[in-house]
Amino acid sequence: MEQALNQVLESMDLAFVGQARHKITPAELFASADSLLLDIRTLPEQQTLTLGFVHHGEVLSLPLDLLPRQFSQIPKNRTVGIFCPHGVRAAMAYTYLRAHGYTQVYVVDGGYAALAEEARPGAVLKRCAGGLPEA
Repeated sequence: MEQALNQVLESMDLAFVGQARHKITPAELFASADSLLLDIRTLPEQQTLTLGFVHHGEVLSLPLDLLPRQFSQIPKNRTVGIFCPHGVRAAMAYTYLRAHGYTQVYVVDGGYAALAEEARPGAVLKRCAGGLPEA
């Protein structure tokens, strides 16, 4: 495990950070048919503001403190965007998952504001299969 963590950290050079290879916008994440939004906020945070995104993709709520015991719930063959309000916990989860062999994981860029843009009526309308029913 230590060797895997060392390899992940050693790959985070200037080109990696400067090109934001570890980040993904919500729009980019939801553009992928196999995407998964991993919500690593604490349970009280998740209860206060639930992230559904039913028309965008799947959301998996897994608080950061449970990640070491339950990370196997996260599929390795899907694009995973890790969310927390400011990106700090998401960066920790990103590094942890990369050290455990996950290659398609990213930190969701932009916090709540970026996710809120994907919840605006126009964005939801685009995602609704077949559009909305007529009145």
